[in-house]
Amino acid sequence: MMSIFAGGILACLLLGEPVLSLFKTHDQIVLATVVWYLIFYSPFDVIYKVCKFLPVKLVMATLKEVIRCKKVHDGVAHAAKIYPNGYVVMVAVGVIKGNGAAITKVFERLLRGIWTPSSIEVMQPSFPTKACAIAALIFVLEKKTDLISAPHSLVYFGIVIFFVYFKLSAILLGIHDPFVPFENLFCAIFMGGVWDALSRAIAGSKTGDAAKTDGVKNGKGDVAKKKD
Repeated sequence: MMSIFAGGILACLLLGEPVLSLFKTHDQIVLATVVWYLIFYSPFDVIYKVCKFLPVKLVMATLKEVIRCKKVHDGVAHAAKIYPNGYVVMVAVGVIKGNGAAITKVFERLLRGIWTPSSIEVMQPSFPTKACAIAALIFVLEKKTDLISAPHSLVYFGIVIFFVYFKLSAILLGIHDPFVPFENLFCAIFMGGVWDALSRAIAGSKTGDAAKTDGVKNGKGDVAKKKD
C-alpha cells in the first residue's frame, strides 16, 4: 500500500493535508488489495507470469506511463491552487506524485530490515524521476506563462508520448537513461570535468618527463660505473 500511495502520501505531508484523505475512496483500496493478492498469491504464479509475458508487459507499461503523466499533471494543478506563485513547489509536487514510489523505496526497504543508502532517489535520480521533473516543468510553463502557446491537450498528449516512448525503449532496446550523454557533457563543460582532465593530463606529462629524466641519469651513472 505504501508503494501504491507513496506519491499521494508524500504530497499530503508536504502540503499539510490529511494523509488519511487518500484512503477515503474504498474502490482504490480494494483494487490495490486484489492486485497485490493476485500477483503474490495466485496459484502457480499464473498472474505474475502473465504480467511478465512481453506483449502484456508492454500494454501494462504503456498504461502505467499514461497514469504517471496524469499524476504529474494533477500534482502540478493541485499545488498551483495552494501556492499560485510557488513554481518550485509545483514542480516538486508533480515529481513526487509521478514517482513517489522510488522516493520512498529506501524507507520501505528499511521497514523490511534492509538499509540501502546508495539507492536514495534524491542523490541518484532515476530516469522516471528526471522525466517527471521535465514534465512538471512543462506543465508549469504551460499553465503559468505564455512561453508555450500550444493547446493544453496537445501539450498533454506530447508528454504522454514522451513517457511511453522512453518506457518502451527501456523494455525493448535497453535504453534506460537517455539523459546520461547530455549530463556527462554538461558536467564536463560546467562542472569542472574539462579542467580536471587537463590537470590530470598535465600531471601525467610531468610524471612522464620526470621518469625519463631519472632514466637518463641512471643510464649515465651505469655507463660511468662500467668505465671505472
